[in-house]
Amino acid sequence: MIPYNLSDPTLFVIMVGVMFLMIVSRLILIAGLFSLFYGLAGYTPLRRRRVNVRPYRRWQFCQEFGWSLLTSAIFAVAGAVTAVIWQQGWTAIYVDLQSWRDYLYVPVSLLVVLLLHETYYYWLHRWMHHPRIYRHVHRVHHHSIVASPWTAFAFHPWESLLQALFLPAVILVVPLHPYTIVAQLTVMTLSSVINHLNLEIYPRSFATHWLGRWFIGATHHSLHHSQFRCNYGLYFTFWDRWLGTESQDYLALFSDRTRR
Repeated sequence: MIPYNLSDPTLFVIMVGVMFLMIVSRLILIAGLFSLFYGLAGYTPLRRRRVNVRPYRRWQFCQEFGWSLLTSAIFAVAGAVTAVIWQQGWTAIYVDLQSWRDYLYVPVSLLVVLLLHETYYYWLHRWMHHPRIYRHVHRVHHHSIVASPWTAFAFHPWESLLQALFLPAVILVVPLHPYTIVAQLTVMTLSSVINHLNLEIYPRSFATHWLGRWFIGATHHSLHHSQFRCNYGLYFTFWDRWLGTESQDYLALFSDRTRR
């Protein structure tokens, strides 16, 4: 255990600051690399794989980055609270890896937490599209009709808070190693950036492949930003498929972009 009281106000503020820098750095690294990739793709045949060909709004990236900083601050506070309740012994987090079963459980638990997060996100996302909720919580994110890597964390504070609640809640009941938590947060950021890239990076057979058809990419999520009432998932398509909320234009648009 950490020999310091993380609930001490001074240490708590320091911890929030450190986590904020970590979250922003991770976002800048991942979104920055994909933005560079997107820019360079404009000089290659990959430019034909751009999903939504409308131009970006003026100052869109600056606005998105500003909202992303606010989101990162809220995520940092949630992370610090998570650390405090862990130190108090209120979570199911464990740190010992002693047998092969412990090591095997790490990837298994990662899959479990991704499936749980997908479920939480899908239903939260659908709820946020209710007309009475949308304008107060989710409209900021949809200011970007043409998504970019910087759209990934561009949320209204209420939406950021609702998204930040997942991890502190899940660690109360699901045993997770810190490695698993870091991996889940990294996968979340990576997936969000890829979904908002507006450039289809997956191969032509991806959308119909027995495995690939269950994963979300840029084409899938771009349709959500342009059509609004479809494609609510984050990592996987199974809730959209099972409940009939997947856009009927997805396969045709994906095929068109990857055939070019």
